[in-house]
Amino acid sequence: MPKNCDISIKNDKKFYNTFLLLKYSLYFGRHKYRMFMSKKIKVEMEFPIHASPSMIFQYLTTPSGLSGWFADDVNSRGKLYTFIWDDTEEKAKISAKKDNERVKYKWLDENDEETGTYIEFKIIVDELTKDVSLLVTDFCDEDEEEETRMLWENQIGDLKHIIGAL
Repeated sequence: MPKNCDISIKNDKKFYNTFLLLKYSLYFGRHKYRMFMSKKIKVEMEFPIHASPSMIFQYLTTPSGLSGWFADDVNSRGKLYTFIWDDTEEKAKISAKKDNERVKYKWLDENDEETGTYIEFKIIVDELTKDVSLLVTDFCDEDEEEETRMLWENQIGDLKHIIGAL
């Protein structure tokens, strides 16, 4: 697809939002269905972000921050989070958290048991340059690694847009 076509899709907000909902529904619906069907591989991606670690951290750990870029809606009760995309709900619990540095969400099944997969966000600050990066760790099927990387590029692009870190 030509690059200018991608830009026009993003400029048509209604179409772009519908496109994202479909994409997330397909991704997470397939993710949930195949959670126990095959072995998952770990995927790590690093994204430079021109923002302070404290600003980034609030968008990674609060329901209002996460619902701005990661999910349509997010509810929390203590360490238990419910992520909502269209008609799909996924539950996760925070298993590790260090202010302004990292947070790890372990995915739960319908019985609130851990599935063995998680999403982890680590904020990295280069000691010399003070450049800030976000390291994302996720899991996917081997044949979905490229789709997963593209999904995260879009997600982090949305995060950068919201916090003004383009």
